[in-house]
Amino acid sequence: MMRVVEVDPQTDPRWEAFVAAHPDGLVYHHPAWLQALHQEYDRRFVSLACEDADGQLRGVLPLCHTWGLPFRRGGQITGRRLSSLPRTPVAGPLALDEQAATALVQAAVERVRPGTRLELKLWTTGLDGLVDGVAHLPWRQTYVLELPRRPADLRFGNSRNHSRIKWAVNKAVKMGVQVRSAETEDDLQAWYAIYLETVRWHAMPARQYRFFKACWELLRPGGLMRLLLAEHDEAGRRRLLAGSIILMFGQTVFNAFNGRRREDLSLRPNDAIQWQAIHDACCAGFRYYDFGDVTEDDQGLAEFKSKWGAEPRRLYRSYYPAPGKVEADPLKSDDHTRQLVNKLWQRLPLSASTVLGDWFYRYL
Repeated sequence: MMRVVEVDPQTDPRWEAFVAAHPDGLVYHHPAWLQALHQEYDRRFVSLACEDADGQLRGVLPLCHTWGLPFRRGGQITGRRLSSLPRTPVAGPLALDEQAATALVQAAVERVRPGTRLELKLWTTGLDGLVDGVAHLPWRQTYVLELPRRPADLRFGNSRNHSRIKWAVNKAVKMGVQVRSAETEDDLQAWYAIYLETVRWHAMPARQYRFFKACWELLRPGGLMRLLLAEHDEAGRRRLLAGSIILMFGQTVFNAFNGRRREDLSLRPNDAIQWQAIHDACCAGFRYYDFGDVTEDDQGLAEFKSKWGAEPRRLYRSYYPAPGKVEADPLKSDDHTRQLVNKLWQRLPLSASTVLGDWFYRYL
């Protein structure tokens, strides 16, 4: 006999133990990630656990209420959600079998209030047809590199592509670029300044510093987060060029957030960071390196991730009630609108873009 109950992942040790033991457990299922999201915006979580008669967990599903964007685009709904999870690429049901997964989704459906839509963020189409009324739709693609057992076997695409990447990394080293792990919150603050410049240039809303500080305090001590910094040695003085926040747990490492100085890209700092991060992940025994999702209109970013030999992998979204149209990607727009938004956003003061980012993510 199974039942679904609400638990507190921060105090119930079964949650973390289950996620750690499950082969598909991700950092985004971990209690520390849930707590970081809570500290970013104080939202009510609904953490569902499927347990058997002996109290052993057979599945978990983290959910959080969101307000939704206070407008509609082209009739496509971007309203209130019970989501798994907001501001997270993927964190759907984690279960031992189809029966437990069905029970979790059914319990989530029963908790959907009028005017709210259930949103499940998934790796695969595995939930399709399990619960009546739940629509399963394709979303963006993420780029995943499968790691070999031995670091010596790492190859990035074909031999020509691998050689080009190695050349770029060697060029960075010869020009004085060094990669190291951040050690203090001062490092985090320095990185955040160039992160703000980066997301402004790409016309993307910025996550607030309090979120990254929460990750630093909650995830880093447990080995779930690293901040890799690429610096240039100029006459004995180090200047920050770029940095990436790497999240890791279970079998998968995520290249989660990046900041870089556009004027220093010729020094290849991002190549140096990715080379280090991938080799470290392989040495630590991880099986997958996820470069992150890409919007359909960002061909340049897709090409950067593909050159490392990463394969595109479709992400999915499940909704209840089923939307009349495919859910809108709130960051996607037509080419003309996108170009206009880019030009306006790039001219915003950093303080203004930060405030707008806070507003955007508060609803999302």
